[in-house]
Amino acid sequence: MLNESDPETQASSSGPWAFLRRYRLLIIILIVLLVGGGWFLHHAKQQNAANTRPQFNFRTNAVSVSVATVQTGDIVVRIPGLGTVTPLTTVTVKAQISGIMQQVNFKEGQMVKKGDLLAVIDPRPYEATLAQAQAALTRDQATLDDAQLNLKRDEDLIKQDSISQQTVDTQRATVGQSAGTVASDKAQIKTAELNLAYTQIHAPIDGRVGLRQVDAGNYVTPGDSSGVVVITQLHPISVLFTVPEDNVPNIMRQIKAGSVLTVEATGRSDAVHLADGKLATTDNVIDTTTGTLKLRAEFDNSDGALFPGQFVNVSLLVTTLKNQIIMPAAAVRRGAPNGVQSAFVYLVNSNNTVSVRPVVLGVVDGETQAVTSGVNVNDVVVTDGGDRLREGAQVELPDATAAEVAKARAMAQAERKNAPKFPNGRFRRNGQGPPGGFGPPGGFGGGRPPGGGPPGGGPPGGGPP
Repeated sequence: MLNESDPETQASSSGPWAFLRRYRLLIIILIVLLVGGGWFLHHAKQQNAANTRPQFNFRTNAVSVSVATVQTGDIVVRIPGLGTVTPLTTVTVKAQISGIMQQVNFKEGQMVKKGDLLAVIDPRPYEATLAQAQAALTRDQATLDDAQLNLKRDEDLIKQDSISQQTVDTQRATVGQSAGTVASDKAQIKTAELNLAYTQIHAPIDGRVGLRQVDAGNYVTPGDSSGVVVITQLHPISVLFTVPEDNVPNIMRQIKAGSVLTVEATGRSDAVHLADGKLATTDNVIDTTTGTLKLRAEFDNSDGALFPGQFVNVSLLVTTLKNQIIMPAAAVRRGAPNGVQSAFVYLVNSNNTVSVRPVVLGVVDGETQAVTSGVNVNDVVVTDGGDRLREGAQVELPDATAAEVAKARAMAQAERKNAPKFPNGRFRRNGQGPPGGFGPPGGFGGGRPPGGGPPGGGPPGGGPP
């Protein structure tokens, strides 16, 4: 019949294809959003990764680096060590007499001066003892005076032969006995006066008082091991530290020459500079168990930067080396780029490529490294961004340093032009013999690194590229 529906038509109108046809616009929008979101996240991830690694110029395949120019300057020879801040004087203030603590006149942590009144012990028993000793002296002095008068009379009578010699001798002995009693009374008075003075406890040194060990009202005795309070001298203050025995001869030569050696103290955790002092003295023997010598440095410490018992890093400035070839320590790398384990730098050539240049290192002073051979003044070396460099790699210099690099190159070329040469035409190196395995010193592309010719396929032996 005409009004009967076809089963296939009903199935197609209610199946999944009907759902897709009905909502095909919404489905297309969702797919576009998912694809766009995924592309955006991938692009953001690539951008973040690019910001955390050395930048490349994909047109020239060059690595962006930071550079520095090799210079001449002074470098300080330092001996590092670990030190302990030690007061020059520490006093445990104790009671010299027994009694009740009547007053405590200081606050914990207070700075005191020598002679300041710290505490008072009840003085009344010692005042009474002093009065008693003074009364005994008055009595015994009167006895002595009477005995002396009797002795004078007896001596007059013996001249008249009115009394016996024995009586005179006895009276003379009585005078001596009374004199001894008077002397003892005077000593008792001094002892009583001293004990009375001990009832007032004064600061024996300038310094900082610690925590109070006794409160007012307590009974104190000279036998109290903790005392009343501990006073520590804060300025000047000293630092005890040790140095290896290998450094002792150099230190002793400086001391015998009358040099005043400077000592720097820095914090243990943050390496913040704390104070500058001077070497005061050394121990008289090397510790055979550790192979070290103990030294004492003295600091003014007027600002209180050093605290007793604090651990600090110490640098002993032994001497200063003049006119050294120096460069940033960040330029030094270690490895075996040419098959030989050594320290080396990446030398920037005139065509903005780098050459591996082995160096012999000297003394390091903080962020400054002295070099005994391998580079010359006004050479340009890579300090940052060299992790992905290799022999002959192309580099891109920062715009801010391009003018400085060009100036350094011009100065280096002028120095090489004016430098004396050997008869075979090779350059002298700092007035010494020809460098083995290198071309002209300080060249930017003209020097040959060990084990190969110059970058760019130039002839071996240091010829121009």
